[in-house]
Amino acid sequence: MRFVNPKDEVIFDYLKKAKRVAVVGLSNKEERISYMVARVMQEAGYEIVPVNPVLEGQEVLGQKVYASIKDVPGHIDIVDIFRREEFLPELAEEFLTTDADVFWVQKGIFSDEAADILQKAGRDKIVMDRCTKIELARMN
Repeated sequence: MRFVNPKDEVIFDYLKKAKRVAVVGLSNKEERISYMVARVMQEAGYEIVPVNPVLEGQEVLGQKVYASIKDVPGHIDIVDIFRREEFLPELAEEFLTTDADVFWVQKGIFSDEAADILQKAGRDKIVMDRCTKIELARMN
């Protein structure tokens, strides 16, 4: 069955309740979408936690970069994913090893397989093919 995003009100509620956002695939290049979105989210008051194995131990947007969401200490409200579709099932499995609340995949990216993995495990706070920056602007 094809995954369907929750209603806008639910998505806005996720953003309103969130304080800490792990950005998977966050680039250290300012011209990249992941960097621009994370910067806007940070400016809006969210704590950004960069996740990128290539940049592990470095800093992006003034924050320490972790290799994996499993390595991030503390609770994560939203895992905002900037990775290609083929990586989403593996990221869904990794997400299940955390107590993170929302599995969010950026605009243009979608995976029924990842949604199935999460839903079968009872983790149904999923948003795909939506940009956190755009949704934040729509909400305000």
